[in-house]
Amino acid sequence: MKVLTENRRARHEYHIIEAFEAGIVLTGTEVKSCRAKNISLAEAYARVNDGELWLVGSHIAPYEQGNRNNHEPVRNRKLLMHRREIQRLKQALEAKGLTIAPLKVYLDKGRIKVEIGLCQGKNVRDKRQDLKKREDERETRRAVASATRSRA
Repeated sequence: MKVLTENRRARHEYHIIEAFEAGIVLTGTEVKSCRAKNISLAEAYARVNDGELWLVGSHIAPYEQGNRNNHEPVRNRKLLMHRREIQRLKQALEAKGLTIAPLKVYLDKGRIKVEIGLCQGKNVRDKRQDLKKREDERETRRAVASATRSRA
């Protein structure tokens, strides 16, 4: 599995309750651009429309070697999942007020897949706690590394 892009912003802004794998419908130049890692999920989200799952707001840069039939950078792209999974996501969105955010795009056996997460928004206090926890872990790693260097 080769990760093409990750949505760090989603992991910062949301608690990820559950993650799902979905296929994505792309045109030829979009596939080539994705393989070149020219994709951004920063402002993207997914929504259910008429029983179908759509990725909204993702940006795939135009393919540089493409011709005048190149793709549109920002457009709604259909995500491929089983009907039961889509219904389950729709029920969770309606009942609990959650959102669906794309977490990463990756290659799996030559196919481009999107990992989407059922997410709940964090408040400011949660974000501060995450930052403090990350800083404490970083300091611990530094202290362990310096202690092992001084022994050697």
